[in-house]
Amino acid sequence: MGMGTPLIDIGVNLMHRSFRTDREQVVERAAAEGITPLIITGTSVRSSRDASEYAARYPGKLYATAGVHPHDAKNCSADTIQQLRQLAGQPQVVSIGECGLDYNRDFSPRDVQRRWLGEQIQLAGELHMPLFLHERDAHEDFVAMLREHQGVVDKAVVHCFTGTAQELHTYIEMDLYIGITGWICDERRGKHLRELVRDIPLDRLMIETDAPFLTPRNLPVKPKDGRNEPFYLAHIAAMIAECTGRSMMEIEIATTETAKRFFGLTIAE
Repeated sequence: MGMGTPLIDIGVNLMHRSFRTDREQVVERAAAEGITPLIITGTSVRSSRDASEYAARYPGKLYATAGVHPHDAKNCSADTIQQLRQLAGQPQVVSIGECGLDYNRDFSPRDVQRRWLGEQIQLAGELHMPLFLHERDAHEDFVAMLREHQGVVDKAVVHCFTGTAQELHTYIEMDLYIGITGWICDERRGKHLRELVRDIPLDRLMIETDAPFLTPRNLPVKPKDGRNEPFYLAHIAAMIAECTGRSMMEIEIATTETAKRFFGLTIAE
């Protein structure tokens, strides 16, 4: 790997159907660019199980989260938490989530979303594992719930942050970590993020593609099918370097160290 500093993609939806035919090549393409390990996002009991089973085949190169996304909270049942607890016991599972609140789509009733976010906060606390969080158009309730459970969880990251300055500063004051995606590469929607990223302390900042979604809009060569993949992570790091007036090397080293510490990763040499 002639790439210098490795980069860690903390959010890849690798079990998504768009990767069905070339999942292995996607992992290899990323690794050839120095983007390793990857953390596969679990969004339901089933997808978390698929993610952990796949990650187990690549020790030290792939990891997984185990959780239920608010979209899927309506399908939770009496044994959901026990199933997540069992998954979380596996060495390749490094975080509880993706969990949170999504009042933008409301695919699950809001009270149901809140209930299962609370349950997963408790589980992460019980297992001393970090939390991988999702928040969309639900900032006030989200913050209220995290404050209500203050001291329960050691560490939590708000993944795919795209919010306002006020929201960011609230999260940072609450000692949360922030995940930045290719949204920052979008000169239309991501413009405010280019200013805000300067306010994120380097020891709180992690980067992620959220592949296959959120393909950076300013790629020199657009992928034919529009699919995002971890290979493009360096592009996001470069944009953050540009926005913060720091060197690419500094962003690479800092985000990798932060991710290792946050998830407690042991990296395969």
